[in-house]
Amino acid sequence: MLGIKRLSGRSALLALAFLFFWQAAALAAQLTAVRFGSGVERERIVFEMSALPAYKAQTSADGKQIVIEFTGLSDGARIKPATRGEVIRRVSYEKAGKNLRVVIDLAEPVAYEIKTLHKPERIYINFQKNYEIRTDEVKAPGLVLTKYVRRDGRGLLTAYLLDVDPLRYDLVPALGNGQVRGRATVSNISDDLGAMAAINANYFDTTGEILGVLRLDGELAGTTYFTRSALGLRPGGAAFVAPVYYNATVRIGKVSRGVSGVNIARGEDALVLYNHLFAATTGTNEFGREFTVRGGKVTAIRPANSPIPADGYVISLHGASKDAFARVKVGDTVTLTEDFGPQWINVPNIIGAGPTLVKGGRVAVNAKEEQFPADIAVGRAPRTGVAVLSNRHLLLAVADGRQASSIGCTLEEFAELLLKFGAKEAVNFDGGGSSEMVVGGVIVNSPSDGDERLVGSALAVLQK
Repeated sequence: MLGIKRLSGRSALLALAFLFFWQAAALAAQLTAVRFGSGVERERIVFEMSALPAYKAQTSADGKQIVIEFTGLSDGARIKPATRGEVIRRVSYEKAGKNLRVVIDLAEPVAYEIKTLHKPERIYINFQKNYEIRTDEVKAPGLVLTKYVRRDGRGLLTAYLLDVDPLRYDLVPALGNGQVRGRATVSNISDDLGAMAAINANYFDTTGEILGVLRLDGELAGTTYFTRSALGLRPGGAAFVAPVYYNATVRIGKVSRGVSGVNIARGEDALVLYNHLFAATTGTNEFGREFTVRGGKVTAIRPANSPIPADGYVISLHGASKDAFARVKVGDTVTLTEDFGPQWINVPNIIGAGPTLVKGGRVAVNAKEEQFPADIAVGRAPRTGVAVLSNRHLLLAVADGRQASSIGCTLEEFAELLLKFGAKEAVNFDGGGSSEMVVGGVIVNSPSDGDERLVGSALAVLQK
């Protein structure tokens, strides 16, 4: 037959002898030594061998036992080190015919990897530890930054938490570029204020319009259509978390009508209020009517794009609202009635976002009740939030996500993290690519966009 050379009897015997010798050599592989090591992030078992055998590994259903069977390996290692660590609890060796079976019992299910190396021949197994690392840094008296790193079955999480003593620092909400129509980065807002630190705050749209209640030193920058959680900052530094809403009416003469919102785009049939925190003018189109109000009186009437006074506001009307106030004239008295809820009387600073994360020292996520969409309520993402601690300190928190160094948090996981640091109450702020913390003029976290995002507002820490 073509391609086959017939061997002589002597050659055949030599070839057969060589085959037997090769098989014997292969079967002669021995386990010569075992080494064990434990570090901060992992534990490792190293099996040193005279030759590398084939093997198969199986994990038990509960993940707490790994069985590795080495083919044709004999146990020649007379001395084996103690292999009990945080993850590995026991290693035993069993003969299985001509194979060697190694049984590894674990304290808990963990990720592991098996690798081979040559010269010398060895097989090693890395067991990834579930661990938490907290690194504290005092940035200034009453200002402590903690970097928190956790690895467990969910993956790697990195978060930054800033403990703020309100007796030493004022916490102040601020708009991007000082106006609703003017987004800025958190670092720019921090620099402009000369702040010790800052985090992103409210939800917002691409124009900068604030999506939620935002009150700055008694002045409204934004409102909401929902009842949602907010952080309240009282004079003197006391803080709390509670639901907030916005109900308001405008009365001129005998006509009253509900307010659609403050510093938002005017929609069909709407009545919108604009104050100086919005922009220099209302920016509205010609299909409406606007009243400038100063000192509780109508001082000017225009069809559109009215200048906004620093000491008053503009009522912007469209459609049915415009028709309702058709007879209003300059000099008429205006009564504006606003209601945020009973807990918000005389609270000058309100940051409305949500949902609630912690209440009464327990996880209390209520995203469904506050009508948050799935992109906020479901799944892991970068998160920003604020907690009120039992010692009345405030904890500003940012958890990174959507990157190799951090998987992010669900709302429930974020709440649990804040509880670890003593949260009594906590509220969620805007997250995703907006999540950012600046301390001492330096961005300490890793924003998921790869760079700073322009945001509508921030919460700044100012030296008293």
